[in-house]
Amino acid sequence: MSVAPEDASVHRALGLSDEEYEHIYELLERHPNHLELAMYSVMWSEHCSYKSSKIHLKRLPTDAPWVLVGPGENAGVIDVGDDIAVAIRIESHNHPSAIEPYQGAATGVGGILRDIFTMGARPIAVMDPLRFGPLDDPRSRWIAEGVISGVSGYGNSVGVPTVGGELVFDETYKGNPLVNVLAMGVLPAERLVLGQASGVGNLAILLGASTGRDGIGGVSVLASAGFDENSEDADKRPSVQVGDPFEEKRLLEACLELLDEGLVSGIQDLGGAGITCATSETASRGGAGMDVDVSAIHSREEGMEPFELMTSESQERMLAIVEPQHLERVLEISAQWEITASVIGRVTGNGQLRILNGFDGEVLAELPASTLHDDAPEYDRPIAPPDDLDQRRLTDASQGPVDCVENLLALVCDPSWVYRQYDHQLFLNTVVGPGSDGTLLRLRHPTSGNETGRGLALSTDGNHRWCYVDPYQGTKMVVAEAVMNIACVGAYPLAVVNCLNFGNPEHPEVMWQLSEAVDGMSEACIAFNSPVVGGNVSLYNETNTVDIAPTPVVGVIGMHPTLSEPPPSIGLPPDSPLLLLGQEAGPDASMGGSRWAWEIGGCKDGSLPTFDLAQAVRTAALVAESVQKQRLEAVHDVGEGGIAVAVAEMAIETGVGARLDGYDNHISMFNESGGRVLVVVPSDALEEFLEEAANKKVTAQVIGRTGGSSLEFGPTVKVPLDVLTAASRNKLPEALGQGTISA
Repeated sequence: MSVAPEDASVHRALGLSDEEYEHIYELLERHPNHLELAMYSVMWSEHCSYKSSKIHLKRLPTDAPWVLVGPGENAGVIDVGDDIAVAIRIESHNHPSAIEPYQGAATGVGGILRDIFTMGARPIAVMDPLRFGPLDDPRSRWIAEGVISGVSGYGNSVGVPTVGGELVFDETYKGNPLVNVLAMGVLPAERLVLGQASGVGNLAILLGASTGRDGIGGVSVLASAGFDENSEDADKRPSVQVGDPFEEKRLLEACLELLDEGLVSGIQDLGGAGITCATSETASRGGAGMDVDVSAIHSREEGMEPFELMTSESQERMLAIVEPQHLERVLEISAQWEITASVIGRVTGNGQLRILNGFDGEVLAELPASTLHDDAPEYDRPIAPPDDLDQRRLTDASQGPVDCVENLLALVCDPSWVYRQYDHQLFLNTVVGPGSDGTLLRLRHPTSGNETGRGLALSTDGNHRWCYVDPYQGTKMVVAEAVMNIACVGAYPLAVVNCLNFGNPEHPEVMWQLSEAVDGMSEACIAFNSPVVGGNVSLYNETNTVDIAPTPVVGVIGMHPTLSEPPPSIGLPPDSPLLLLGQEAGPDASMGGSRWAWEIGGCKDGSLPTFDLAQAVRTAALVAESVQKQRLEAVHDVGEGGIAVAVAEMAIETGVGARLDGYDNHISMFNESGGRVLVVVPSDALEEFLEEAANKKVTAQVIGRTGGSSLEFGPTVKVPLDVLTAASRNKLPEALGQGTISA
């Protein structure tokens, strides 16, 4: 029997289906009012509930002895020894950044930082994997410029270094950029605090910025629908949050002081779904209820309705659970840091979330706190591979306009224009920063500041081309590349976070891509003994019903156990043997999924090269150990663009050329077989190194020698370094920073 309300347009306008409305009716045993509907709509959105993906996410490995907090909290936390814990998190701000690039990116940084310090950790690093439409598209350039400025403007101002990331330009992101942000922080293990409310009579205190209409229907709504040709950005801009990094800095310091003094029993940041999310999640996690007084919420606009106050995603706000006897001290610390603190709630023992107009006033909404997230829908959506998948995989992706010199010049691109805008040396922890394979930071004790003699490594990686061709193997290769990147700075992997960027989940092909990617990630993480400790799913990334190519992004954190010397750079030294480690690609390696096939050959189909995950695990271990023992003169992983682009980047770094033997055709130069690394070893240590590689079952071969002022891949493929360097370094400055389109 139908229980539809008299006016079904209300819940549909809020993004709730008729079936979801009926589920709410069953939970409440009555029709919900408008405020309750608004609260369910934001909490049951894709962004907050993961209703289309959580059935698949359960297959990811999440446990290990060093994992203190896994998925489900604000950030994952791992134990790194010496009574030090590390919090790490990755999030997306894709749709807001497409509408308002600067604020979308800036508030993405702000939100991820709050995820970190709400765990009791001081944020020490940010990374930004960014993906935009093609460089020859004016709007894509405008979005890129705004996003890059937003990341730097917020991160630099709040005082957290941006230490690395990714930069990708491709047609698939033309209408829907991907703005993913990772943050990491350190904390004394005993300071770890979870986002839960307990203790009947304890107070819920709203800390930080005032609540406004700028964030109503923000990521929770924008992330649950794609873009179409009728979308008007101006209409959506009020939904994009507005950030204030200086407020964030004060809030950060105040929260850490509150935690240091033991004044807070639970704390939660206000991100997607705002106060509704923070109050319901803290109450539900603690097995409690909460009364919330909307009249006590400090706001910046007159006449805000209760649903606006409860669902606004205004930035720089936290909810702290405090025992009444600590209230005076909490208010003193808040005043010291010039942040506003308002008592907006009281913990109850009945499991109900009640929204009141005054604690003794009218009850505006009443519902079980757990129903807002524990009882959210869980969809097992239809899954189907593309109808023409078998035919696509038979395509030969090696065909195209082959001119190896011109192809190489087209594929090299130095991202330094971007990372020069970021302060990556704040705190003076950065040993290896942007521009290298992985980032490496000194690990200092968060209380004393003393160095531990160890280092933390980070890398973010994704590859939509690999995952479009084969989301299962492509995602395995992405995880392997991320691990290989931190191996190049001497680190072993400890944990993974992920940001799963996909198209419309109502399309069976998209759900097939997501399911395959999860299985590939699971297999790779198990192989590398690196559990997934948190992540984010971003769906409905589509424009005019055309889905983006599947783009799972992984962040890997690892440990360098003996950081006494900086690792070798990627730059080539003169007159030394150049080695390739990892699986052999062979002369007939597939070009499927390569940059060459997509950008030069114009072919998005084919099959990926064969990939030996076990070989990649052994190779990463050998590389990390060799870096730690200072056996290498240079090291660089082979990723996008294949061996040719990798060795070109090494040559440009130091202005030293190289001659490679047997790499004089586009297949050997540009194929992207996974799990490979280029290394340079001293000539007098070559035989010993090759013997060690053989003993550890890592394929190693000398492929050339460094030296000279050009790159030579054979008698007919020779590129002067000055020409190569100019092509690499001029591309982005010439395209970006030109103010090519107005808002």
